[in-house]
Amino acid sequence: MNRSNKSRPPKGQNRQKGRPQKDAPRPPRGGGASGAGGNRYWLTGVHSVAAALANPERRCGRLIATAQAAETVAAAAARRGIAIEEGSRDDIDRLAGPDSVHQGLALEVLPLEPPALSDLPDPVAGKPLLVLDQVTDPRNVGAILRSAAVFGAAAVVVQDRHAPPETAALAKTASGALESVPFVRVGNLARALEEMKQLGYWVVGLAGEAEETLSALPQDRPIALILGAEGDGMRRLTREACDGIVRIAMAPNAVGSLNVSNAAAVALYAATTQRD
Repeated sequence: MNRSNKSRPPKGQNRQKGRPQKDAPRPPRGGGASGAGGNRYWLTGVHSVAAALANPERRCGRLIATAQAAETVAAAAARRGIAIEEGSRDDIDRLAGPDSVHQGLALEVLPLEPPALSDLPDPVAGKPLLVLDQVTDPRNVGAILRSAAVFGAAAVVVQDRHAPPETAALAKTASGALESVPFVRVGNLARALEEMKQLGYWVVGLAGEAEETLSALPQDRPIALILGAEGDGMRRLTREACDGIVRIAMAPNAVGSLNVSNAAAVALYAATTQRD
C-alpha cells in the first residue's frame, strides 16, 4: 500500500479572465466524478482533501485547486510530492459535479484497501465496533463513519455485497473519516459476527421493540453494535447471532424515529460515555 505517489506536472494553469482554457482539468481515469469500486474518483472539500493527503495509505493523483484554496493544502501536497494544478471553481464543478460543495479543492484518489477484521487492534472496552446490516445509502454510511471518528470507534464493518462502495458522495459526507476509521468489508456477515465473538466482542443489536435500552450496555467489555437498514432493520440471521438486543429510549409521546445515521451517533455515545 505504501507506494510512491507521482503526480503529473501542472497543466491548464488559468489564463486571464475571459480567455479560453485549452487545458482545463480532465476527469479521472476509470470513472466519473462519483467513482465506484476500484475506480478513481474526485475527493472534494478542505477536510476530506487534507485528511487524504495526510494519510500515507491513500493513493493520490492530480490535485486541482483555486488560487485561494491552494494555500490550505500547499504544505500537505508538498510533503506528498503532489503538484497543485490551478483551476477555477467552474473547472472543479465540471469534475466533481455542480452540486458538490468542493470549497475550491478536488483530489483524484483511488479507494483505500479495506482491512480485514484480523488487521484491527485488539478489542478494547469503550472502543466499539459498529456493524451495518445492509445499510445501502452512501450518505448515511458516510455520516456514520463521521460519528465513528468523533466517538473513537474501532471500525465500521459492512457486508460487501449490500453496502455502498467508496465513492465521492460517501467520502464527502464522511468529511475525512475514511482516512482515520477502518472501513471493513466482509463477505459473510454471520461468519464475521462469530469472528467478533471469538475476538472478545459482545455483539448487541439495536431494535425498536427491545425491552432493554442502551443503558444496559456493559461498560467493562468490548462491544460490537449492529444497526439494520432503515425500514427493515436487522435481518433474522443477524438478530439470532446477537448476544443481546437493546433500543434507544424515546420520549413517551415521540413521533417517528431516528434515521440510521442519527441512531448510530446515539448508540456510539452510549457505548463510550463512561470511557473516560
